[in-house]
Amino acid sequence: MTTSYDAIVVGARCAGSPTAMLLARKGYRVLVVDRARFPSDALSTHVIQPVGVAALARWGLLDRLVATGCPSIHTYAFNFGPLTISGSPGSQEAPVAYCPRRTVLDKLLVDAAAEAGAEVREGFIVEELLVEDGRACGIRGRLKDGDPLIERAHVVVGADGWHSVVARAAVAEEYRQKPPLLASYYSYWSGLPMDGQLEFYIRHRRGFGAAPTHDGLTLIIGGWPYSEFIANRADVEGTFHQMLELVPEFADRVRSAKRVERFAGAAIPNYFRKPYGRGWVLVGDAGYLKDSITAQGIADAFRDAELCAEALDQVLSGARAFEEAMAGYQHIRDAHVLPMYELTCQLAMLEPPPTEMQQLLAAIHGNRAASDGFVKANAGTISPAAFFAPENIGAIVAGGKPAN
Repeated sequence: MTTSYDAIVVGARCAGSPTAMLLARKGYRVLVVDRARFPSDALSTHVIQPVGVAALARWGLLDRLVATGCPSIHTYAFNFGPLTISGSPGSQEAPVAYCPRRTVLDKLLVDAAAEAGAEVREGFIVEELLVEDGRACGIRGRLKDGDPLIERAHVVVGADGWHSVVARAAVAEEYRQKPPLLASYYSYWSGLPMDGQLEFYIRHRRGFGAAPTHDGLTLIIGGWPYSEFIANRADVEGTFHQMLELVPEFADRVRSAKRVERFAGAAIPNYFRKPYGRGWVLVGDAGYLKDSITAQGIADAFRDAELCAEALDQVLSGARAFEEAMAGYQHIRDAHVLPMYELTCQLAMLEPPPTEMQQLLAAIHGNRAASDGFVKANAGTISPAAFFAPENIGAIVAGGKPAN
């Protein structure tokens, strides 16, 4: 078999382009393909949590994002009705978040991969994962309206989202699955200033948030339980605005603004997939997905790209065996994201907080350190497992400074 590339990356958005870029920066021959052409949009919450911002800084790409005019977000405010908990989502390394349009962010990432030396093919449709002797060895596909092409590589990286061609062809094992819990929709409004704040509103069986994005626009995303998905999809706009009316002061602000694009949305499943097999690996949503209510998808994709690129470097350089390196990648990924996965699935059910949680929220309210910790746990800056640990909660309820 003649191998043209060290790695072929299928999918060129928030997981694929960084993986290709990092491998190319290490000197490997990388081909990255995507059926889309860039700039183009994608379903997304758009939020880059501070840990994702830190990754952009490490890669030398944060200044490029800032230069596009994307506003920074320095405060998250969680409005539960009786009380609001506000705090800083970031760390000293990355104190703020951003909410860029995907037309801007994805193009920036694709360009960075190309600049690193990866070969980028836009408008390329992958039709088949090539397998020889039980091992993935390349792809078969074509440019739109073009002839079929075969490309070979030592490893094929599936970064092509939750409908991943690579994951499906490889029959990647799923575990910890949960069905869709929430039906989410979003659009953009002009004339709705946010002043550097991301606002969340949590009500019974409804939840929504608003964040500033490019071109002076504000993204509003919200939803309802999946059990209402079919009943409400005939009138998404009407149901969406009824949801906003649960917070009259916010609904008044929206009435003074103008919606400038159509609604987009989806009901997202929740799962882990084994992210590797003979000759193939998965990154981003292809390997791990959860509801969008905690807006972790972009940061997760960036983390996977770094972990996977490091593991593949060990494999391609001969430093470690494939099975050993990729099992390590899976273990680190799962250990890191499991607490947020459980928190996300719990929040996506949109059920009223139990009495103990109401008491905790009341204790957090007005406690500056605890409020910052609560916000950081929801942003993924610190682990929810650490923040909600019994000793930490005990300190907060007692009126003291949290340990985490």
